[in-house]
Amino acid sequence: MRIEVDDLTRPQVHALLEEHLANMYELSPPENVFALDLSKLRAPGITFWSVWDGEDLIGCGALKELSPTQGEIKSMRTPAAMRRRGAGRAVLEHILSVARERRYDRLSLETGSHPAFEPAHRLYRSVGFTECGPFGSYAEDPHSVFMTLELPKP
Repeated sequence: MRIEVDDLTRPQVHALLEEHLANMYELSPPENVFALDLSKLRAPGITFWSVWDGEDLIGCGALKELSPTQGEIKSMRTPAAMRRRGAGRAVLEHILSVARERRYDRLSLETGSHPAFEPAHRLYRSVGFTECGPFGSYAEDPHSVFMTLELPKP
């Protein structure tokens, strides 16, 4: 398994992001879908990684800088056909490592409240994330779960 910074030009990555957005719109009302499309993932301040097993794309994730001390996890996804291989945990651990290198104090995320998001909730809790209130420009919403992780100072 290899994790690499991705320039978002490969068709496999486009297909995975399309799968991600389609699934988010299946599970949440349109006004509550905060997943980023391809153009928004290319914005300054966002680093996007893809996870590969040989030539197979098995996951992705992104880190958005909210401030010099806080980041937000975005676009964590494993293709439905490639789940249970450890790609989600691997990219999450990679994002945590980068956040520590950047000396962030806090890492936050927004995910859905639909029962289909429970495996993601468990994954985030397993590395220390806890539920919190909205952060950044988010507002309280029954379709969202907000989580945060305080990162220790080196």
